[in-house]
Amino acid sequence: MNQSLFDLGGRVAIVTGASGGLGARFAATLAAAGASVIACARRLEPLERLAAEHPSVAAVRCDVTDDAQLRALVDDVVELHGRIDVCVNNAGISSDGASDPDSFERVLEVNVRSVFALSQLVAEPMLQQGRGSIVNISSMFGIVASSPVPEAAYVASKAAVNGLTRELGAQWAAAGVRVNALAPGWFPTDMNAELFADERTANWVARTCPMGRVGRPDELDGALLFLASDASSYCTGQVIVIDGGWTLR
Repeated sequence: MNQSLFDLGGRVAIVTGASGGLGARFAATLAAAGASVIACARRLEPLERLAAEHPSVAAVRCDVTDDAQLRALVDDVVELHGRIDVCVNNAGISSDGASDPDSFERVLEVNVRSVFALSQLVAEPMLQQGRGSIVNISSMFGIVASSPVPEAAYVASKAAVNGLTRELGAQWAAAGVRVNALAPGWFPTDMNAELFADERTANWVARTCPMGRVGRPDELDGALLFLASDASSYCTGQVIVIDGGWTLR
């Protein structure tokens, strides 16, 4: 096998929601593969700690729901590096079980609208380059219901991300810009920390998942590098599910 397929040397990547959890892991993984990574989030201090650990990671404060900040982010990256090769749309929130319309709208604003907005912006230099990879972080709950966990807004938002991934992948395929999604199952994150702090819930997940456990963060590395690199040069509009078999039930 040609190992250089996964090499990101000379590539420039943006990762949103990189202040902790999976986002920080994604940024570090891309950096380890050789990319210059712009790690973005609303909280700057965790980003600066990440950048201190990984010299090829730069910390940038950015609220993905602010169109002006997204525009400035893309313009600054292009001005500094001359290109954008990879964009990982990882920023996301849940409704914490809330079922009111305001909470629903807020989840869709962060999880869907911001993905669309940043994808449109990074597509500009990517289309000019004739190449690029956008990786949307979805969820297995974009495919199946989250019940008994009440997360209607989150489920709806991730299903929308999957549809958006297919549509943008189709729109830009001929121009060399690929759009795919990575859909994790149960992985420990800041978002679900309270859930897994409950022993009964943790045991329920382990019993219910065909592999009998939650995922390890490193078990997303390979899929991320596949989608970000030339290894997936003939792959677009796809949703890759890494869930220990949860959606097989």
